[in-house]
Amino acid sequence: MTFKGVLFDFSGTLFRVEDTESWLRAVLAESGHTLPEPELVRKARALGAVGALAGGARPVRPVPDHLLAAWEARDTSAEQHRAAFTGLSRQVSLPDPALHDALYDRQMRPAAWTPYPDAAEVLGALRERGLAVGVVSNIGWDLRPVFRAHGLDPYVGTYVLSYEHGVRKPDRRLFATACAELGIAPGDTLMVGDDRGADGGAAALGCAVHFVDHLPAADRPDGLRPVLGLVDTD
Repeated sequence: MTFKGVLFDFSGTLFRVEDTESWLRAVLAESGHTLPEPELVRKARALGAVGALAGGARPVRPVPDHLLAAWEARDTSAEQHRAAFTGLSRQVSLPDPALHDALYDRQMRPAAWTPYPDAAEVLGALRERGLAVGVVSNIGWDLRPVFRAHGLDPYVGTYVLSYEHGVRKPDRRLFATACAELGIAPGDTLMVGDDRGADGGAAALGCAVHFVDHLPAADRPDGLRPVLGLVDTD
């Protein structure tokens, strides 16, 4: 099939967030706090279990009742996103309460994110072939600086972020907005993502959909390359 454009998810598709231990270790170092190594490891595991790292694992136990509203709306506004994830983080005691906000701020920095090894190659090849490229993400903060810092921004024609539109994938309006901003029809568009529920929503608009595995960057060196075989500009 011939495509004129490709939409990509962000977390777990083009980029992978750092693990919870690296995340906590970096924030403790910046703040001047220390924890004994065994305790640091335990705290990092606990933060992962409650789902405190946006882009990391989902909570493995029920979200507390007082956070449910923020959790359900987390990707529709910056305020709800911060409230949800700092609220989850606060279930784990840390040496200073201010560290919970510091952890949230850390996950928005480019240093917390690693592009998948083949991301630049694939995005560059798509643009060289004349295909439009967009990013459609469920997120509560501006990820554009992450793309700029890692040199991927020049390949992206538009960013459609849930918190800027007040709706989240699988709502077809996000995919429709991306197609409109790129000037391509949904039927000429391929959506690439790691979440069958969220990213699969593009199919309802008429887009083709391709899924990748949400794995650590080192464990998925060429997971995006099959996209190049799916697009045919002849």
